[in-house]
Amino acid sequence: MRKLFLKGIVLVFVFCASKTNAQSQQALQELGSLIGDAIFFTDKYITPATDAAVYQAASGWVNTPKKAKLWDFTLGLHGNVFFVPQSDRSFRLSNDDLSFFTIDSPGVDSALTPTTLGSDEYVTLIGELDGSLVSLKTPEGINMEVVFYPYLQGSLGLLYGTELIVKYSPMIHLKNVDYQVYGLGIKHNLSQYFQGLEKRNLHLSAFLAYSKEDLTVNFLDVETTYGNLGLNALNSLIDTWQFQFNGSKEFNKFELSAGFIINTSGFEYKLNGPKGEIEQLFPLQSVLNGELKSIARTKFNCIGEISGRYQFSKFYIQPTLAFGKFVNSNFSLQYEF
Repeated sequence: MRKLFLKGIVLVFVFCASKTNAQSQQALQELGSLIGDAIFFTDKYITPATDAAVYQAASGWVNTPKKAKLWDFTLGLHGNVFFVPQSDRSFRLSNDDLSFFTIDSPGVDSALTPTTLGSDEYVTLIGELDGSLVSLKTPEGINMEVVFYPYLQGSLGLLYGTELIVKYSPMIHLKNVDYQVYGLGIKHNLSQYFQGLEKRNLHLSAFLAYSKEDLTVNFLDVETTYGNLGLNALNSLIDTWQFQFNGSKEFNKFELSAGFIINTSGFEYKLNGPKGEIEQLFPLQSVLNGELKSIARTKFNCIGEISGRYQFSKFYIQPTLAFGKFVNSNFSLQYEF
């Protein structure tokens, strides 16, 4: 698919060149290879961050599996803390992976390169386009071992032990990254159908939710003899459907809960920064956005979750820990109206 794409890019350039006489066939082939390298780098650089975003959005939905009373409303301020694993902070970039660029270090064939979740270091890549040197610094990461973001969550009791839950965070600005999550879910109490469970202060619930994660990173600032390529901002939109089963046991004012989460997420990518000067020749962003569909994917996750909830007056405090491929923690202060 990649080879077909590069041939297609070349044909587009050749068509434009036949009208403008601005490029040579060799330059067009070089530019096609440069674009292919950008697509390859996109996948390696942003995938760890999008995988992590799913975990952050999955945690802390269900305050309690207990049956909600009709029109009871609870509002919570949540602080989400994500621990960035060392293995997802970098990837090894090799000259063999690239068609246009090479690592700008004599005798070095590969180098550890930060992902979006990585350090503020970078690798310099060089290539030659139409006889002119093209130099590129790979994008830096957020340079954080722990990522924190706050959000609001509200729940409203409906009929038959059903509860509507809404989650919303403002746009969070980290180094090189903007992130936002929001979603809607429905929880239904199951233990109401088993009187023996409720007599022993045991509670069960099922939960279904949809969430949207929006992630934008500063990407590749590439200057060429044809102007800037307009690859400066890369956006990922993640659609997640989540099913969750929770159980809890009450001990006076303290409730201990455990949950099992299954979710499926669809990942899409697109360039959404200012268009480069090269757009005067042909619509590069739209062509690249079409090719980025080739690295779109759907992923499936199984996540465990434990939490403790303590009541004082109409307030609740609740720490939550989710674990699987990643570890994500959540702390909330809730008020029941």
